[in-house]
Amino acid sequence: MDLEQAQKLWQPEPGWLNTATYGLPPDPAWTALQDVLADWRAGRVSFEVWDEAVGRSRAAFAGLVGVSAADVAVGSTASQLLAPVAAALPPGATVLVPEVEFTSILFPWLVQQERGVRVRTVPLAGLVDAIDADTDLVAFSLVQSSDGAVAPYEEIVAAARAHGALVAVDATQACGWLPFDAGRADAVVVAAYKWLMAPRGAAFGYLAPALRDRMRPDAANWYAGADPHTSYYGPPLRLADNARRFDISPAWFSYLGAAPALELLLEVGLPAVREHDVALANRFLTGLGRPPGDSAIVSVAVPDAQERLARAGVRAAVRAGRVRASFHLYTSDADVDLALDALTG
Repeated sequence: MDLEQAQKLWQPEPGWLNTATYGLPPDPAWTALQDVLADWRAGRVSFEVWDEAVGRSRAAFAGLVGVSAADVAVGSTASQLLAPVAAALPPGATVLVPEVEFTSILFPWLVQQERGVRVRTVPLAGLVDAIDADTDLVAFSLVQSSDGAVAPYEEIVAAARAHGALVAVDATQACGWLPFDAGRADAVVVAAYKWLMAPRGAAFGYLAPALRDRMRPDAANWYAGADPHTSYYGPPLRLADNARRFDISPAWFSYLGAAPALELLLEVGLPAVREHDVALANRFLTGLGRPPGDSAIVSVAVPDAQERLARAGVRAAVRAGRVRASFHLYTSDADVDLALDALTG
């Protein structure tokens, strides 16, 4: 299925420019969610039917970021998936983070300060140069939530490797429109309710095998078992030997919505999605007299923007007094022009 065919699977009201807050479900995801709610209400099926969607989602996510499904853990939030990574840092470790960073990729390290973990912040533009021999882990968002800035992923990874540092990435604002190789990092976490267009409550984490060897699955549960269905009761401890040992018991309905959405993205292909999304973002920027960029998220300062957009029925976010607009594969030229008319008229 190409992107033009896929676009027919969404039913947005005109003016939705806020995927960076939450994504809109394609029809197959919406239908799957309605069906499971009906089954739940009537008690028609056992949970094993719902659980199939977790495996489908895990496999689709792995395909989108270029890793093995065996190296992907499932959870509910990005910070929850990062928690065991942070807990595995030795006392006295130094973590380097951009200074204006979303707290889901910041707080997991800060709460380790009582163990002597040190968190150092620098401007994103200076992150590569700030990586040194004292850096144990570099953590950053691949795409910044506040303004859409795209981090120099390959350069950061190369600098970290040169100094023996680990790399942890929050790709929540990137995965779903920006192609990248998660396997270059040690940990990549993604909350799926934005660009992956899943219900909130589904999240994925790539955890490299060498990193997993340092980590302890403190949230171990039946779903992390080598065979979850023989792990309901009693000792001994019998966890999966891959990233599944870091799974938490899934919010099934969220994954039932996630699987069709991720599979659709995989079918369309992220290069095509990126080209579409960035083209719309640049149409918006050009219409406001700004230079084009390389992100599906843009941030601009326009007087009275929030009120003007609201009157036109355009839904975008405001962060630090600036309009944050975000564009995905269901966004159209007409949506962009509606926003431009509101802001320039």
